[in-house]
Amino acid sequence: MSTGPRTALVLPGGGARGAFQVGVLKAVAELLPRKSPNPFSIISGTSAGAVNAVVLASRAQHLRTAVAELEQVWGHFRCHHVYKTDNLTMLKSSLHWLLSIVLGGWLVGAPRSLLDNSPLRSLLSQNIHFPRIQDAIESGNLDAVAVTAAGYGSARSTSFFDAFEEQASWQRTRRLGRRSDLNIEHIMASIAVPMVFPPVRIGDEYFGDGAMRQATPLSPAVHLGADRILVIGIRDETGDQSPDTGPEPPSFAQIAGYMLDTLFMDGLYSDLERITRINQLIDAVPSEQRPESVSQMRAIDTMLIVPSEDLRVIAHRHRAELPFAIRALLRGVGGSNPGENRLLSFLLFEKAYTRELIKLGYHDAMKVKDELLDFVTGDEVSRLFAPGWIKKDLSAFHRDR
Repeated sequence: MSTGPRTALVLPGGGARGAFQVGVLKAVAELLPRKSPNPFSIISGTSAGAVNAVVLASRAQHLRTAVAELEQVWGHFRCHHVYKTDNLTMLKSSLHWLLSIVLGGWLVGAPRSLLDNSPLRSLLSQNIHFPRIQDAIESGNLDAVAVTAAGYGSARSTSFFDAFEEQASWQRTRRLGRRSDLNIEHIMASIAVPMVFPPVRIGDEYFGDGAMRQATPLSPAVHLGADRILVIGIRDETGDQSPDTGPEPPSFAQIAGYMLDTLFMDGLYSDLERITRINQLIDAVPSEQRPESVSQMRAIDTMLIVPSEDLRVIAHRHRAELPFAIRALLRGVGGSNPGENRLLSFLLFEKAYTRELIKLGYHDAMKVKDELLDFVTGDEVSRLFAPGWIKKDLSAFHRDR
């Protein structure tokens, strides 16, 4: 169990955009001595971030080895490694959806998902050694790791975690932390994007993508005892300078991409604002004058790294690398205008795209290498380190709210 500042790593979801996180982690590994263990006491991941989180946890004794394995997988991704892309499978899936709608579910039954992600299950099963997570905890190279999924039956966000024995579970409105021996089912549940990938049964309940009910994505790290949190986001939040489409109504593809964007990232910025407000409250009152309700709180330092470029633009450059069947599917749901680039940026599991995101993450992290190194090694840092536009939004209480 850690004795110094407990630094947490939070990895939100983002589909193929998760490659950006690998680039940032590659920079962290290079900034630390060659044989350094994992510097994060707590690792929390959701959806694609859950995959990265568990790989790091399973290789916590040697950070560079863990990051090298992540880069090897992400840097050689093809869509067929994640979901079936052959023409026959896509044709069967399309016909199944059509007949199910036309016949009202009779004869053919209701489809479970648009895409079959069994190839990803096989890939992860072969490459992640879950027993090593407990070894890392017992050796002191890790305090806790959490993977979040959303329960369809209970309508709760559930963070399945493995940690040292003293760590207690927690329960709040619509969210809970459940001690578990993590396995492939937890990962597949966390990445089960609604409608796109099939839900996964764990115990007596079916679960889907953890971002669906994760209104407070920093919460698992806080409950697990984090004193400071490094967040690697997958979206530049400066906003669109111009609409994706003109006067025409948005296509299904554009709406789906918008929903995924909201699903994966909007809760993060709300949670950052909440932590910033609490920090301001704690810092504004001298310790000897704090009421009991405030004295029980602790300030949490946060650092946020997000892409410096629009990932939709990068995805558009690599659009032609999608398998023909997927391109046809996107065209079929209205994905022929710039508005579909958002959806494309989540689904484009092709190595040219993911390698460019890894490179971008590495360079963006190296731009702030001094601050990043101080943060992960436990040196003194500011309460919030983030791009200027975020600090401006979160730095003070706004009277108009």
